[in-house]
Amino acid sequence: MVQPAATGHVPVMAERTIDLLAPALAEGGTYVDCTLGLGGHAEAVLATCPRARLVGIDRDPDALAIARQRLAPFGDRVALYEAVYDEITEVLAEDGTPQVQAILADLGLSSMQIDRRERGFSYAADAPLDMRMSPGAGRTAADVLNTASAAELTRILRVYGEERFADRIARRVVLEREAEPYVTSARLVATIDAAIPAAARHAGGHPAKRTFQALRIEVNGELAALEGLLPAALDALAPGGRFAVLAYHSLEDRLVKRSFGAATTDTAPRGLPVVPPEHRARFVALTRGAERPSDAEAQVNPRAASARLRAVERREGQR
Repeated sequence: MVQPAATGHVPVMAERTIDLLAPALAEGGTYVDCTLGLGGHAEAVLATCPRARLVGIDRDPDALAIARQRLAPFGDRVALYEAVYDEITEVLAEDGTPQVQAILADLGLSSMQIDRRERGFSYAADAPLDMRMSPGAGRTAADVLNTASAAELTRILRVYGEERFADRIARRVVLEREAEPYVTSARLVATIDAAIPAAARHAGGHPAKRTFQALRIEVNGELAALEGLLPAALDALAPGGRFAVLAYHSLEDRLVKRSFGAATTDTAPRGLPVVPPEHRARFVALTRGAERPSDAEAQVNPRAASARLRAVERREGQR
């Protein structure tokens, strides 16, 4: 049983993730945690696989500092890097480990980012509209809200938030910012509440949820980074290596499903009695579709409720 850390952080679907990754690390090797966060999954994998070492990647220096302290008991089995996960190829080159045995990407926000009010990710408390996973780097959510055109805001909310009232919210934001620029989350929540029909405010969760998700994805370039990570991570796996991804919304999961589907499909024309080795799929699926957390886990750890887990394994002898 994986226990929460002193911070209260409970890694999502940790036991199932270990079940999927541990066989690739039975003889040792390198495990890459692309989204180290507070180090919950990494700690569990290192404890379960005593011959494995960790390459931990995170763009958030605050998270890295906490993870470094948490993982200190594992000594020189741990190497941590401040980077975005689509930079995995460069990180592994710097580490001197071009091929690895296991990779995990636990997408979305870390517990720390959600819980620290000043980071501006939560719509539940009034806070600066920041939302940057790398503090101090790039545009904030306030910058996006105060400079993007109504058409661009509509696109962001519709594509990244799947918000059906994207146009109404965008036009309201542009109107409101003429009087005063957006600075904190409470005002944005009030704008969203005023923009959408009353009947829709109490359906499908908090009315600001999709807008905040869309702004976070835009600010951090999350989908573009994921599109870069998936092929790079697959290429970094040694034969027999395994790659698991935890996604939390349909946009992420759709990209993972498409990438894993292509990787596990033979390229030979249909109808051939025998698939030539050069046309065999490089990977096999380890999960049937996307696995979901149990009801018991979702009750104990509400942040696990939307998780979708997929994993693949690189075939022996396949490059």
